[in-house]
Amino acid sequence: MKRRPSIGSSGPAGSGPEATTVPRIELTIQIAAPRERCFDLARSVELHTRSTASTGERAIAGRTSGLLALGDEVTWRARHFGVWQTLTSRITAYERPVYFRDSMVRGAFARLDHEHHFAEDGRGGTVMRDLFDFAAPFGVLGWVAEGLILTRYLRRFLEARNREIKVVAESDAWRRFVPPTA
Repeated sequence: MKRRPSIGSSGPAGSGPEATTVPRIELTIQIAAPRERCFDLARSVELHTRSTASTGERAIAGRTSGLLALGDEVTWRARHFGVWQTLTSRITAYERPVYFRDSMVRGAFARLDHEHHFAEDGRGGTVMRDLFDFAAPFGVLGWVAEGLILTRYLRRFLEARNREIKVVAESDAWRRFVPPTA
């Protein structure tokens, strides 16, 4: 787990680990499919639901189907650690087909930002890169949970999602998730 300086941290400097650093998960995956396809699949509500089926995740409010775009909000409901939770995120940055960011508006975390980057690999494929910054609530207790449990759990969750995007993008199944006009 990498940690990076906190942006907009609440509380006085030096008031605890959460005031100086936040965990960052960085993932990269090579996908043998065009960048535009990978970008659109990463913002598909239906593919997100399919890729997170192990948690029962589904969109319950906001944009509940289709492709997310700048300013869209979606509220997800899922079971994590045996507890049903909701999280609302908004697409806060968007440059098709290079980059988008979703940021938590409401939910269990103190903060959460997920950047999605897409680069052409020079061979007709895509390098998809995720930067996932988050902070658990509850101060020092949250910081301990980040180090002991949460970061590993979230890394595995994101890796599984990325593997599903790769499988779909590299097959004809992508057509079920991306409308012809996307």
